[in-house]
Amino acid sequence: MASPSSFSSPRNWVYDVFPSFSGEDVRVTFLSHFLKELDRRLVIAFKDNEIKRSQSLDPELKQAIRTSRIAVVVFSTKYACSSWCLDELVEIVRCKEESGQVVIPIFYGLDPSHVRKQTGKF
Repeated sequence: MASPSSFSSPRNWVYDVFPSFSGEDVRVTFLSHFLKELDRRLVIAFKDNEIKRSQSLDPELKQAIRTSRIAVVVFSTKYACSSWCLDELVEIVRCKEESGQVVIPIFYGLDPSHVRKQTGKF
């Protein structure tokens, strides 16, 4: 397992940020504004516009997660209902544990304690 200090050493990141989100909840509201602001600040974010959703996590998406310096997980009311989102989250946690990827949670329209305690929509 990589130590956090090895994470800060130079690495060939493709993306600065990988956003994980449920499109139904946040794509045209929060996420569009968030991505515009990242672009404005010259932060390179992965955009999944062209990836078709399937039963399993697309290899291209896994690669995007692995080559992102930071993962921003936007928890929303429908995030936990999506097996696709949960598969992304598993890969993000794996990257956090193995390479020290920074993970930033955002709780959009829900109480963080519901996620922590797995109550309500979780």
